[in-house]
Amino acid sequence: MKSCIKGIGVLAIATLALAGCAAGGGGGDNDQTSNTGKKISLEFETGLATGDPAMKELTTLADKYHADHANVTINLVPLSGDYEANMKVRMASGNLPDLWSTHGWSLLRYSPFLQELNDQPWAKNFNDALAPAMKSKDGKFYALPITTDISGIVYNKTVLKDNGIDPTTLKTWADFDAALATLKKAGIIPLSSSGKDNWFAGDVADFMASGAFDDATLKQFTDGTFVSDQYVKVLDEVQKWSKAKYFNPDYSSIATDGIARSLAEGKTAFVFIQNTLVANALTFNPNATLGFMPIPNFTGTPFLVGGEGTAYGVWKNSPNKQAALDFLAFIAEPAHLGEFATALNSEPGLTDATSDLGPLQDSFDQFAKGGTYPLWPYFDRVYLPNGSWDTMVSTTDSVITGQSHAQDATKKLADTFKSLFGQK
Repeated sequence: MKSCIKGIGVLAIATLALAGCAAGGGGGDNDQTSNTGKKISLEFETGLATGDPAMKELTTLADKYHADHANVTINLVPLSGDYEANMKVRMASGNLPDLWSTHGWSLLRYSPFLQELNDQPWAKNFNDALAPAMKSKDGKFYALPITTDISGIVYNKTVLKDNGIDPTTLKTWADFDAALATLKKAGIIPLSSSGKDNWFAGDVADFMASGAFDDATLKQFTDGTFVSDQYVKVLDEVQKWSKAKYFNPDYSSIATDGIARSLAEGKTAFVFIQNTLVANALTFNPNATLGFMPIPNFTGTPFLVGGEGTAYGVWKNSPNKQAALDFLAFIAEPAHLGEFATALNSEPGLTDATSDLGPLQDSFDQFAKGGTYPLWPYFDRVYLPNGSWDTMVSTTDSVITGQSHAQDATKKLADTFKSLFGQK
């Protein structure tokens, strides 16, 4: 069940709102937009924050496309804090964007609404390392993978080195706890997370849970039984960190950019988050030395987590479907995809593209290559029913803020699991 996925990491990080870029260019076999003269406007829900380097790269691609297809306007919509809720409403109403970020759910949540992409000109280059997360049992997939996702705990290398902490020695949560205590004593914020952009809290529990259960227990989850006793262990650890005041004091008010700045400036040591935070952090301090490390385990080997990273699909009922597919093919061109993946600090999701991992190259070489550290899927995407994520976020948040105990928070998630399991 813990099938390893070879690849490298993402997810886009979010906040403000802004619209808009034009687009047109390149197009492969789907190009039916160049000579028609028909004015086309595509809504593209990007899943990217306004100031994110990846958003800037996508804007550049849209401008290049528009230079060749002046009749096509691509409205790039930045990520908002209620993205997932908005998409659920739009699915229910049957009014979806022409293109959208599937944020890890192209197969399990969005596939009934997406155009199958196996016949696209770039499909032969799909990275099969992503198959467990993105392909159905009959081999169909529904989104263009911009990146292959592999993540751990992002950290400031200089802060750890200055405090005598070697990340390779943090194999258990007891080891990690000792490091947190050392950092707090040195005046460093050991852990930063956000109650404002509160999906951060969900990542804390989600990352930890991916390695917290044995195969027999994981089978209980997939068979419909929530194993509360072992999940309590995860939130007990989070509760311990909260009581020790290891989390950032501005947890309730800080947003993504603030955490990125704190990490880059050496005020924060660790963040449970995908690697795209590094690109954001380096905009505040280009000289920061950052990386990611394997996640400690309760027992056994430390591990990494991964799955579908940044990926985009096309609404199968879009009135502008061919134009949307053509722009997707334009993004999939090797040079374009490589630059986009570079902006996301990740390896591309297509095998004919390459990227520059920059400051994260050392971490990928050390931890992600060679199979020393297993790569487990994100816990919620495999072992919790669709719709559980919001409860996972809110219950973890309640433990961090001290509003709930680990057992009560676990019960709430277990109740959500029971009510949602088996629903279509």
